[in-house]
Amino acid sequence: MLAAACVLSVAVGSLSVPPGQVWQALSDPSVHTIAAEAVRSRVPRTVLGLLVGAALACSGAIMQGLTRNPLADPGILGINAGAAVAIVIAMAYIGLTSAAQYIWFALAGAGLAAGAVWAIGTGGRGHATPLRLALAGAVLAAVLTSFTQALLLPHAQLLQSFRSWQAGGIDGARFTQIEQVLPFFVIGAAMAACSGPTLNALALGDEIATGLGTHVGRARLFLAVAAVLLAATSTALAGPIGFVGLIVPHAVRAMVGADYRWVLAWCVVVGPLLLLVADVVGRVITRPADVQVGILTAIIGAPVFIGLLRTRRLGEL
Repeated sequence: MLAAACVLSVAVGSLSVPPGQVWQALSDPSVHTIAAEAVRSRVPRTVLGLLVGAALACSGAIMQGLTRNPLADPGILGINAGAAVAIVIAMAYIGLTSAAQYIWFALAGAGLAAGAVWAIGTGGRGHATPLRLALAGAVLAAVLTSFTQALLLPHAQLLQSFRSWQAGGIDGARFTQIEQVLPFFVIGAAMAACSGPTLNALALGDEIATGLGTHVGRARLFLAVAAVLLAATSTALAGPIGFVGLIVPHAVRAMVGADYRWVLAWCVVVGPLLLLVADVVGRVITRPADVQVGILTAIIGAPVFIGLLRTRRLGEL
């Protein structure tokens, strides 16, 4: 299904191109027709969809295992909002214009937001619970979103570009941009690939995890860095795309069970599948204009998540 989605992502778009011309555009670089250029522009878009879909799905799975909160994802925990604030500051006050330039701001903003959510959730009496973390993330996201709008008010020229980025999309992808931030994806993916056994141990509880030889503090820090790195890099390139990190891990658990080694592996497949299908649908439903993929993932993801809530009991992870 993922292979078929990749083929559709290259072959189908807002401009209708016959299959023969699609193949000609990909196999003969000397052809420079409008159709050929349109087809070639879809290749980096497809690659970015693969990267962002896998990164968001794995980030959501790690966050859910780390916080033992079935509703955790980069949007609900305020990580997207933190990255957005930092990117607006970079755009409005420093003059940065590309993802490769403000990736460091996205990472810093996402990291600070994650740290603030954890500090708020663990402050006061008691310890961090899934409910406290979700409430802390929702409140912080609302505050940061309002702060972002306040920063944009005196910079009207940035409103249009920021609105397009805020909707979440992979259109306009370029291999040069992807290459510049690819190391962050690779590092995050490598950390996620090592996270399965640790998440399985933490799922048993801190005391049992400690008895099995896991240093809980170090493990949580490692997992948090991996999740923030994947989410922030995706947000810097494609904007705050929602629901991928929330529903994909649940859908995967329904298929393969709760073993995080399998959950993370299948998130790499199902996340890109959802994102690419949503992107293809967004290209054809309003031809010749495109609907941002972030809008489509919300439209597709909300009913799916409601269905999961109705059919499965989502307790602490």
